[in-house]
Amino acid sequence: MSEHTGIRFNKDLGKPLSSAASDLTTTNADGKPVIPLTQEQKYLFDKNGWLLIPGVLTESEIEEMRDFCYRLKNEPDTILIPHHRSTYGGPLEALTDHPIVVAFANEFLASPYLSSETCYGFRMETSFLFLRSTSDDKPKGFAPHNGNGMFRMPGDCHQYQCLPGQAYSGLTRVVWELNPVGKEDGGTLFITGSHKAAYTAPEVVRKQEWEFWDTYSCPAGSVIFFTEAITHSGQPWKNSDTDRVAIFNGYNSVDKRWKISLPPQALLESMPPKRQTLFRDAYVSGNVTGRAFKMSL
Repeated sequence: MSEHTGIRFNKDLGKPLSSAASDLTTTNADGKPVIPLTQEQKYLFDKNGWLLIPGVLTESEIEEMRDFCYRLKNEPDTILIPHHRSTYGGPLEALTDHPIVVAFANEFLASPYLSSETCYGFRMETSFLFLRSTSDDKPKGFAPHNGNGMFRMPGDCHQYQCLPGQAYSGLTRVVWELNPVGKEDGGTLFITGSHKAAYTAPEVVRKQEWEFWDTYSCPAGSVIFFTEAITHSGQPWKNSDTDRVAIFNGYNSVDKRWKISLPPQALLESMPPKRQTLFRDAYVSGNVTGRAFKMSL
């Protein structure tokens, strides 16, 4: 897990709040091991505000999830269990705490003193489907938003904070691309580094042709992490040979909530207990399972 070498203060008298890698969960709800991010991945996310990890899912996972997405949009009644008719359900449930998601959140979101082997130190905010084609009646438009996350007021979830050896991403988006995406196809756009920008963005950012808009290409089954503190935008899908099939999941720290979005109660109750902790109420005091709540470790 993360070294978590940065200095943090407890709520009482400035006493340092110590933490170690062992404080963070080492498996997901399915018992799969969490492989920590590499030093390069941590560095690139902190530098850029977004990170692509290609080819995470297997071909069989991709096929099952993609089929489920088409049914969910076009024929939801063919999903026989009603409480699975959302992007929280069916085969997509496995994405909510996929080991790579837990690894990222352990590094950039989790509170160690609110974590245990039976409880995640972060929570899940939202989940929705982007199924885009060139024939969409209302194409996803270019609409730049967010940025300057280093200077957000406390309580604004669109924050990015860092100190030597540690960073906090606040509200974080995780995008699972279930079809290949070419660089000119219409993937999510970013102004790299703008999560740390100290100046107001120039008006030219409202032009998609501006040379500093970045995007990506990736094979099916890839995942993109980005902080909502970065300036980003959707755009119309341009590849007539394939659709964009993407799951957008959102995560936040245990003490903050930006939106109210939950799985159906019946689905939530059917989840493994550790996965259920992704959806606990947003607060701090005592909000941990598996051990007593304790601010000083």
